[in-house]
Amino acid sequence: MRPAAQVSDALYRAVKPLFFRLDPESVHDCTIQALSTISAHGPLMHALSSLAPEPDPRLAVQLFQQKLPFPLGIAAGFDKNALVFPALLALGFGSVETGTVTPLPQPGNPKPRVFRLPEDRGLVNRMGFPNQGVEAVVNNLIRLRQPARLVGCNIGPNKTAVEAGTAPADFAHAWDRVSSYCSYVAVNISSPNTPGLRGHQRADALQAILSAIRTARLGKQHRPLVLKISPDLTPEELDDIVSVALQFRVDAIAATNTTLDRPASLQSRHSSEAGGLSGVPLVARSTATIRRLVQLAGDDIDVIAAGGIFTGRDVLAAISAGAAFTQTYTGFIYRGPAMPALAHDEMLTLMTRHGIPDLTQLRGSNFQL
Repeated sequence: MRPAAQVSDALYRAVKPLFFRLDPESVHDCTIQALSTISAHGPLMHALSSLAPEPDPRLAVQLFQQKLPFPLGIAAGFDKNALVFPALLALGFGSVETGTVTPLPQPGNPKPRVFRLPEDRGLVNRMGFPNQGVEAVVNNLIRLRQPARLVGCNIGPNKTAVEAGTAPADFAHAWDRVSSYCSYVAVNISSPNTPGLRGHQRADALQAILSAIRTARLGKQHRPLVLKISPDLTPEELDDIVSVALQFRVDAIAATNTTLDRPASLQSRHSSEAGGLSGVPLVARSTATIRRLVQLAGDDIDVIAAGGIFTGRDVLAAISAGAAFTQTYTGFIYRGPAMPALAHDEMLTLMTRHGIPDLTQLRGSNFQL
């Protein structure tokens, strides 16, 4: 690990107890302000890149026919308004998924709406898609564009559209606006914090959404399409989703969003707060979903692991289960800006120990690390 990353890791460990005594959303907003400033200034970006790990060909992966130097990216929810993705890429993440963005700006649910679960290494959130709207996000994607880097945009419907039964039109409009300015588009049908949204994971509702997007895509430049799904699906519901995804030639499925379940093992005082649970308590459920998706879809749909990814071991375990790529959000909150460097070293140490030459050989092997 580079000296700058070692210093960053030590500093973050020292200040994290202070940060964790403050309101989570306030800390996040301050972090976004700082990273936004860095993203707009070349010298600051250059300085930040000193924290990134040196690329190693053993960790390269392919996603959407693009070679990525690192198999870990930032999931949607961190960079909601596409303000800081250049800084996140400078830290060494292989990709960034911006959003979730809705056609019209919306404030989200009442505060407080984010809660840390430090004893469980998790978070509970009930944000409700707060964002500045698709036009603001498009402007930011254009202004801060990162050529040749994988920058996705996660889209969702406004709460009013879900209530009115017009979510497919919202998804189509959002896709139409963002698709020219990002590397791929992720369709968020799985947030538990917009009442009624998860009902769009039903086969008929999902068909309506993907049909509307397909119409919007006619005559446009191809952009890979990703579905982000819930970890709380029944086996039958998961089967239906994959069937519809195959029918509409979806490129990848992200597994998974947050869960409404509360494992009995949770110890943190905020564990009973309403909202979606993310982080380490989600790992087993997310990994099981990955394996089932790989069984159902084979090589026709890539799987992106997003649920409880904290360490290099977590990344390798997800790829061993069949994932093509991994994403983190809660893990980044807990580990800080040196997370890519830490995960990089952890992966290479384990791969050397177990004689794994590269991630292509590991993917789908179900090798136990």
